[in-house]
Order: sequence, then C-alpha cells, then structure tokens
Amino acid sequence: MENVTTGNEFLLLGLTGVQMLRPFFFVIFLMVYLINLVGNGAILVIAILEPKLHSPMYFFLGNLSCLDICYSSVTLPKVLVNLLSTRRAISFLGCITQLHFFHFLGSTEAILLAIMAFDRFVAICNPLCYTVIMNPQMCILLAVVAWITSFFNALMHSLMTARLNFCHSHKLNHFFCDVKPLLELACNNTLLNQRLLSVVTGSISMGAFFLTLLSYFYIICSLLFKNKSCRILHKALSTCASHFMVVCLFYGPVGFTYTRPASATSMSQDRMVAIIYSAVTPVLNPLIYTLRNKEVMLALKKTFGSKLFAYCQQHH
Repeated sequence: MENVTTGNEFLLLGLTGVQMLRPFFFVIFLMVYLINLVGNGAILVIAILEPKLHSPMYFFLGNLSCLDICYSSVTLPKVLVNLLSTRRAISFLGCITQLHFFHFLGSTEAILLAIMAFDRFVAICNPLCYTVIMNPQMCILLAVVAWITSFFNALMHSLMTARLNFCHSHKLNHFFCDVKPLLELACNNTLLNQRLLSVVTGSISMGAFFLTLLSYFYIICSLLFKNKSCRILHKALSTCASHFMVVCLFYGPVGFTYTRPASATSMSQDRMVAIIYSAVTPVLNPLIYTLRNKEVMLALKKTFGSKLFAYCQQHH
C-alpha cells in the first residue's frame, strides 16, 4: 500500500526501497545498536565505579561513551522501527527534535575529542603541571563549554529549519531528519541555511579537528626534541593512538558531509557516510579504547568479572 503523509509530517525513505533487504538491515542495525549500548555502557560504568579511573582522561572518556549512547539512540531506534513498518512517517515536531539532538550531540563529540587531545598534550608535554592545569574544576568547565556551545549550535539549525515552508514533496531522502535533506524539500530561499551549515558546523568540526592535530603535532615535536629515545616516543604515541583513530573515524565523514553544499546528487553519498558516523563510529569507540588500553581492560575484568563470579556463586 502506498505511504501517505499529511502536511505536518515527513516520509523517511530510509536505507533501501527493496523490501527483501529490510530484514537483513534490521538485524545488522539491531546488532550494531546493542553492541553500542553494551560497550559504551560498560565504559561509562567503570569510569564511574572504578576509583583508579577517576582522572581527567577517563572523565572525558565517560562523557564520550555517554554521548555515543545518546548519539545512536537519536537515529537507530527510529531506523529499526521503519525497517519493520510499512508507514515510515515522522511528525514535523519529531523531525525537528531529531535534527536538534543529532547536531547537539554530534557537535559536542567533535569538541570533546579536541579537549581529549589537549588533555593528552598536557599530560605528555607538561607532566609536572598536569594536575594543576587539568584539575577537576577545569575538566568540568571544559565539558560544560562543549555541551553548551553545541546546544546553541544545534538550536540555531533547528530553529532556522523549522521556519522553512515545505510546500513540495514531504518524502525525505534519508533515514533520519538532517538539515541538508530537509533543505532539498524547502520552497524558501535556503541560501542562509546552507551557509550557516557550512560555516558554523564546518567551523566547529574542522576547527576542533585542527586543534586536535595541533595537539598531536606538539606532542610529537616535544618528544622528538626532549627525548631522543625511540622507546619513550613509541610508548607515548601508543597511548594516543586509540584516541587518534577515533578522531579520524569521526571527523572524516562529518567533514565530508557538512562542508559541502546540499545537492540532490550528493544525498546518496551523504546517506552512506551518515551510517558511518551515526552507527559505526559509536560502536568502534569502546572497542578501540578497551582493546588498546590495559587500565580499562583491568577495570572491566575487576568490575564485571567479580559481579559475574558472585552471580554464578549465588545461582550454583
């Protein structure tokens, strides 16, 4: 039966129009979402419960895990419902709300990754001043700035998009509500919206990426000039390798999507890239951090291993 939309809702065309592929995509995205919840949830729990991880690095890692859970939860549950449903509509208010939280959480993650790079820079290049510079008050302040800045950035996009008139088709060529697909449906002049998207969101993502690279550049230069030992350099860089992998996985797709102008020909590319930063990257984050971090692995074994042992003893 043909999907019908009213004037106050949009039809999400989703990932594929092939009916037979929808159960396959449903299983894949359900597994991705569950792994995201379990993996990031585990890191968040140990960052709170394990006293040895009560440091700036793991404070920001806990923020990142919380963000990844929320980030995927903004889009994936709706994607899963639509893959099983014949009517893939979303209300206008629901669409703008999804857009707002998607940009809010995405921008926060971009800034947070830059803050985490700065934290590594201070820890490696100024170890004697680390506890003074990255004190609890400073960590909380940096996190609050990241969240508040991102909230108002997202609010700007959601308000600017909500004021548009969508007098043409209400079929959204995406699997969630985002600014660029909505601009394609608007009958107003969207030049200001496109410029705000490219300039503001592009500046936040690329600016944060530049600051992250700058931090790593100073780390490498400092170690090369202060320490001639390759072993020390390798050890220091290995502690940053996991963070740098996450940075590349996040900023690459985001920069590709939001620094280019919206066009019909780019929508299919944006849809594929969106899968990476909305679903794949949040799943890889906990895997990258746990597999390359001995402290996290030990904390996971201590926290969940002891609880599993107690559970087995109780039900023996």
